[in-house]
Amino acid sequence: MLREDEVLTIDALMQQCGVQFGTSGARGLAQAMTGRICFAYISGFLGYLESENEFKPGGEVAIAGDFRASTPRIMAAAASAVRDRGGVPVNLGFLPTPALALYALQRKIPGLMVTGSHIPDDRNGIKFYKADGEILKPDESAIRRQRVSVPEGVFDEAGMCRVPAELPAESAAAYQEYLRRYLDFFPNHSLRGQRIGLYQHSSVARGLLCEILEGLGAEVIRLGYSDNFIPVDTEAIRAEDVALARQWSREYALDALVSTDGDGDRPLIGDEKGEWLRGDVAGVLCARYLGIRCLVTPVSSNSLVEKCQWFEQIERTRIGSPYVIEAMHEAVAAGGRAVAGYEANGGFLLADEVSNGSARLSPLPTRDAVVVILSVLLLARQLQCPLSGLLQLLPRRYTFSDRLKQFPTELSQARIDSMKLGAPAEQAAAVEAVFADDFGAVKKIDVTDGLRVSFLSGEVVHLRPSGNAPELRCYTEADSPERAAEINRRCLEIMQGWRRHAVVKDQA
Repeated sequence: MLREDEVLTIDALMQQCGVQFGTSGARGLAQAMTGRICFAYISGFLGYLESENEFKPGGEVAIAGDFRASTPRIMAAAASAVRDRGGVPVNLGFLPTPALALYALQRKIPGLMVTGSHIPDDRNGIKFYKADGEILKPDESAIRRQRVSVPEGVFDEAGMCRVPAELPAESAAAYQEYLRRYLDFFPNHSLRGQRIGLYQHSSVARGLLCEILEGLGAEVIRLGYSDNFIPVDTEAIRAEDVALARQWSREYALDALVSTDGDGDRPLIGDEKGEWLRGDVAGVLCARYLGIRCLVTPVSSNSLVEKCQWFEQIERTRIGSPYVIEAMHEAVAAGGRAVAGYEANGGFLLADEVSNGSARLSPLPTRDAVVVILSVLLLARQLQCPLSGLLQLLPRRYTFSDRLKQFPTELSQARIDSMKLGAPAEQAAAVEAVFADDFGAVKKIDVTDGLRVSFLSGEVVHLRPSGNAPELRCYTEADSPERAAEINRRCLEIMQGWRRHAVVKDQA
């Protein structure tokens, strides 16, 4: 697979190695992401930038990573690829994705973030950043067309770097700049008197987040530290994390509990009772605190964003930060001001500068967790209510999401596609044949991304194959949290039936 000095396109290499493009970069099994493969993908990315006059020999490329076991060797391969292209690797160490993005944006240089985000430790990935932000779908297509080769002698037969210490000395500049971004914007001592639990687990943001919270005056209780990677998914929170949040809140009398996913771009915020806020609820509350006027969010986000009537303009997109970023850019180009976006996972993207008195917060058009955590905490203080009281400001609309793991993408896509064929009446009939017994008649079908069905009851079911792993995701919406969870449970049962039927059919 990609022998030394063999020339292949990235697209052809993808078919061989199984490392695929997902959101803003490449992801795959850690064992498939050998040094040779990662070298080739990064070489293709830099070759594309060179063809666009966005990178040239002598230019710097920022590199950072999360705490996965496979991350250091991939960072070493990244440094080798940068040097091979004539660039200068800048080692920013282990820090959140938005901190790397901020550093690269401010210097107008490319960036490489080695992370698998929230997915398990047996997988990893590389997020690609251009000088103006993360790559979008047109960039991805162009990278896939790049022809690459690996020079002789760089890697051994297993695809690992022959020289393990490829990274230059670590720079603390990105860490300090990200820290100052929030300490300089949010008011001094604004969290004084707050007792905040920090669920550290294996998040690469745990040190920075603690320093920021304490810098704003909070008393921070450090909880749940782990040297082993824990795949915390803010859209499908593990049962053990639900139980831990409630236990810690009682045990430590917390005002709030906060955390992030593995690479620090998706927030987790728990109220004083240890109940985790949904990411799309946190995103709306963050936008209100920051005074956002134009808000962009994917079709999967809770419809309370329209119902609350806090924003002048709301745009819906396909799921994935590249689509949110494209829509934000379009809004700014059209003259929009105070433009931002958020995703159902809670990640918040800032396309336009916002102010807080004399302080200014510069644009950061990539997912960020810290801005959400601080904004939600300070909105509660501003309104003099506990965190749980913020939910009383919002329409009673609740979402729930879960997933089926090890669900073949081809199977989920085929079943979803079978309900999207034909005219609207045919689509409705196909959906009702599967769901009518449980949820009644169809009111509307949205195929912007996957299959989103609104029923006459007002309840919503949204099915979509994951773009990052062999999983089928299910999002549901109803007028009570119990009903949203019950709808989701029933949908997963139906989808389990799809999988069992496919296995029986294959065996036959």
